[in-house]
Amino acid sequence: MLTTLRPELNEKLFLRDPHETDLGRKIIATSVQLIDELGFELFTFKKLAQQIGSTEASLYRYFENKHRLLVYLISWHWAWLRFQIRFHTHNVTDPHARLRLILGIITNAHRDNAATPELDEAALYRVVVAEASKTYLTREVDQVNHDGFYREYKSLCADITAVVQEIAPHYPYPHALVSTLLESARKQLFFSQHLPSLADTPTPETAKQDILGFLENIAFSVLSK
Repeated sequence: MLTTLRPELNEKLFLRDPHETDLGRKIIATSVQLIDELGFELFTFKKLAQQIGSTEASLYRYFENKHRLLVYLISWHWAWLRFQIRFHTHNVTDPHARLRLILGIITNAHRDNAATPELDEAALYRVVVAEASKTYLTREVDQVNHDGFYREYKSLCADITAVVQEIAPHYPYPHALVSTLLESARKQLFFSQHLPSLADTPTPETAKQDILGFLENIAFSVLSK
């Protein structure tokens, strides 16, 4: 999937590391395209196998089921976002400036990246916006959480929480604030595109800037008190 950057994900997410083979990398890249096109409900391993000229049996050698594949894809996005944040903020000493940069990165996660030519990050982010909640709104959430399925998301939250605590060491709800910011970023984008009466984004062209302003307002309003 990646030739330049390769986040190390929880090995329990897959049966065989898709990075290791051409077929595995094709499974990842094509599944992003198909889920983006069809939606997760209509996406099946049968359709994926037909698209890449393989068999369903070969796909099950990599992933136990399509839900595990979705968790893998969403985890990749969180790991990639965490890398972007660390890369762009590691020389920024002022935590206020770091948090503003982080919020900007979160709201610009829809852009494709030339460093990963085999994966369409823009399509993956559309999948994240539409489907990420389905990775944890499941009856087995407690068990798979115990197995570390959400490690990448929690690590991303922990990094941002540390910045919040630098700004306001005595603020009592740093984890809740950070998870709310991350969830709001993608849900407000979804609302702006599909349920516009639930968002304050007058035009599609300004949606991401409007959402950034909203996130900054939430974060710095509560942290300045």
